[in-house]
Amino acid sequence: MKRLLITGFEPFDKEVINPSWEAVKLLPDEINGYTLDKLLLPVVFGKAAETVTEAAGKLSPDVILCIGQAGGRRAITPELVGINLRHASIPDNAGYMPKDEPIIQGGESAHFSTLPARRMAEAIKASGIPSEVSYSAGAYVCNDVLYTLLSRFKGTDTRVGFIHIPYSSEQNKEPCMTMENIIKGLTVAVESIDCDLTK
Repeated sequence: MKRLLITGFEPFDKEVINPSWEAVKLLPDEINGYTLDKLLLPVVFGKAAETVTEAAGKLSPDVILCIGQAGGRRAITPELVGINLRHASIPDNAGYMPKDEPIIQGGESAHFSTLPARRMAEAIKASGIPSEVSYSAGAYVCNDVLYTLLSRFKGTDTRVGFIHIPYSSEQNKEPCMTMENIIKGLTVAVESIDCDLTK
């Protein structure tokens, strides 16, 4: 069995739940030849990525897939790129609110996902759940994690990707998606990881 480290985030910005972690917790333990290791991340710049990196050092996963909430989005959105920027309109859960700071001083401007974001989006959409590729993971903690991991694992056999999901219906915010559809969409995304990208 191959190993997939999949992460979700704790609640932030006065929310009671974060649907990224609620969905990850409810995913099957095995999907399409992958054993899933599930990990909760703090919504804290730097610390979130460090938490994943430490876990990856112990687990040696073939794939790292991080899930985050993007309020306002109507679809499940695999991210294509992470950028070397920290910029927050609200503090993280440690009270830090960076403004136009690099994640890695002197690092590359951007890194592309090493998972098939477009194929994932197409597969999710084909399953009947709204999905599209996103070309911006923002500049908050989600992007911080994506860019840092892509930089850390560049040139290795460990593939890295990120998927944003909408609010879940339990949060009573719009637009939203049922937890059932979020889980189904993420399951389909994992199932599509090893698709032939040339098709």
